[in-house]
Amino acid sequence: MLETLEQLDKEAFLYLNNMHSPFWDAVMIFVSEKLVWIPFYLGLIGYLIWRYKRVSILMLLLVIVAIGLSDFIASGLMKPYFMRLRPCHDPSLSEFINIVSGCGGRFGFISSHAANTFALAVFFNLILSDRYFIFKVILVCWAVVVTYSRVYLGVHFPGDVLLGALLGSFMAYLCSLAFTILLKKYPYFSR
Repeated sequence: MLETLEQLDKEAFLYLNNMHSPFWDAVMIFVSEKLVWIPFYLGLIGYLIWRYKRVSILMLLLVIVAIGLSDFIASGLMKPYFMRLRPCHDPSLSEFINIVSGCGGRFGFISSHAANTFALAVFFNLILSDRYFIFKVILVCWAVVVTYSRVYLGVHFPGDVLLGALLGSFMAYLCSLAFTILLKKYPYFSR
């Protein structure tokens, strides 16, 4: 069963990784770069502080916890434990793979990019009201594109990013529960 899943993961990877063009190569490198998103993060932080005042402290603290836990579990626990080679380091795929821009570390299970972006997107989807529907959709689309870019660039299998997205979503869910509990327990934040 596990071998079948691994084979399906490789086949899906090869299919997705082989859809290349110079335009999309540049877009996916850009999307996958962590530092590119700093202005977005700073804008989000600024808006939350302006709009939510004291509540923003709790929001920012808990989204950092969700992202930190996702990153630690993905990179600190799962990658060293499972030691699954990234596609770009897998010798059985070397002649079929398109590596667009570097390879990254040796192990790729599970994707930290996917875990971290989904932790942020899902956390805000769970705690913000429905009047922010468009913003919520944009966050999820952003997380999906960043996650897909990892497969496109040849550094993760689809299973790596799928499980990373699930991990990030679960950490976001737990932190959203903590947000609700703490908001009720400490009314200081809701004023």
